[in-house]
Amino acid sequence: MNPCPECGAASGACDELFSALLALDHSRTEPWGPLHGVSVSCYFLQHPGRSAASHRAREWELVHAYLDGGLAAVAWTARRARSENSHRGPGLTTPAMPAVRAVPPTVFAVTIEEVAVDGTFPAGGFADRVTAWAAATVRAWRPAA
Repeated sequence: MNPCPECGAASGACDELFSALLALDHSRTEPWGPLHGVSVSCYFLQHPGRSAASHRAREWELVHAYLDGGLAAVAWTARRARSENSHRGPGLTTPAMPAVRAVPPTVFAVTIEEVAVDGTFPAGGFADRVTAWAAATVRAWRPAA
């Protein structure tokens, strides 16, 4: 198999791995379900061709909320977005986008492949692997100094 042209994963099986991860996420069980938003955000930030550019600020917001404040911050961010998007709310605001590279990176220190381990996304250490994935995503997108 050829490496993934967007994230550099050696197997190039990112779509298949993402489908398997989504199945686990949608089970809403620990440890996958609570990390759904973070996992999806990491995946799309590492595969920007598969997500609308207009969604990128929201994806960044979730990844940074997780790295800065854990799942409690992600839950708060999601509740706020749902509230803003309600017909009773003020309308969805666009979060501030941090300074990032003009051209998306194509190599990341941690990809969905490492999070999957053997393709099954084992529960043991999953949260730690997602944290490493989020941190690697942020590092790779930072502008060159």
